[in-house]
Amino acid sequence: MAEPIVTGHHLEFTFDDPEHAMVRVSLDCDDVLEGRRRFRRTASGWSLRLPRPALNRVEYRLLLTPRRGDTTVVCDPRNPERVETAFGERSVAALPGYTPPAWMHDDVSPGDVRELVHEDAALGAMPFLLWSPPGLENQVAAPLLVVHDGPEYAKLSALGQYAAAMVGSGQVPPFRMALMQPVARDDWYAANDAYVAAELAAVDLVAETVAMAGPLVVMGASLGGLAALVVALCAGPRVGGVFAQSGSFFDAVLDAQESSYPFFDRVAEAVQRIDRKAVVQPLAVGMTCGRLEENWQNNEAMANRLTGRGHRVHLTPLDDLHNYTAWRDGLDPALTQVLHAVWGGPRMAG
Repeated sequence: MAEPIVTGHHLEFTFDDPEHAMVRVSLDCDDVLEGRRRFRRTASGWSLRLPRPALNRVEYRLLLTPRRGDTTVVCDPRNPERVETAFGERSVAALPGYTPPAWMHDDVSPGDVRELVHEDAALGAMPFLLWSPPGLENQVAAPLLVVHDGPEYAKLSALGQYAAAMVGSGQVPPFRMALMQPVARDDWYAANDAYVAAELAAVDLVAETVAMAGPLVVMGASLGGLAALVVALCAGPRVGGVFAQSGSFFDAVLDAQESSYPFFDRVAEAVQRIDRKAVVQPLAVGMTCGRLEENWQNNEAMANRLTGRGHRVHLTPLDDLHNYTAWRDGLDPALTQVLHAVWGGPRMAG
């Protein structure tokens, strides 16, 4: 049986150590999981029992301290379920009822990718990838989805598979994606006016390369979600929609624990300025965030703030945390609804 064991009220982890080679075994996981982290010794190894969290999956690793040598961090050898994350491989405990998105199993071509670089006077080289669905010729006009952390999104959230599946099934019109690659992420994505101008110039480069149609949709996760909203609010009618997942909409009161982040003040000031920013046209805004995430409160506050300014906003709560699998699982229908709202199709929920 794959570990850990899930019961009605508990999550139980075990580690085999019949030779008693370890002097300590601990759990490396998100702080949202309640309970201790240090395992208790048993006759054949170690065990740890925690209250079952209100999540549909848990990513974790084990910290092993042997009698001789240093502590190592490893995936759970008893659990074959693994996931690649932005910070390396993790073991995964899927709780009862969790299923990956159905579109993951669609038989679609991965699409075509080419490398582009915008040389910006202020920021220097801005590399990105241009993704096109299978068979879409350069001269055929199609809308563009601009994706912050795009290559990482494609790798860890299967964004290319999602796009190809949605286009292939006819749920959205054929579209292209600009998969942006930040060189100085913390600075570029932190409400940076120079970055906003550079990204829009990169979109101009796309327009010189392929035919474009319709307003842009801009998306991102975490700090990239903040950047997506900032770009959209500064771009006027060029942008029609925003999709932000677990956006880092830092607030001086709600997020004081993040104040050591070098660009915290710039972000918090940009968030406050939204209340004073003139609305050129209402945006279609889709948001997802884990209910138990640290960012949940500032995402709720941002959804209310944007709604109060006249934008069409739908915030979808997720039973997961701040990771690319959660963001993958939240793409449909939340992103699909934004694409429909901007490029044609059914109305957004909400």
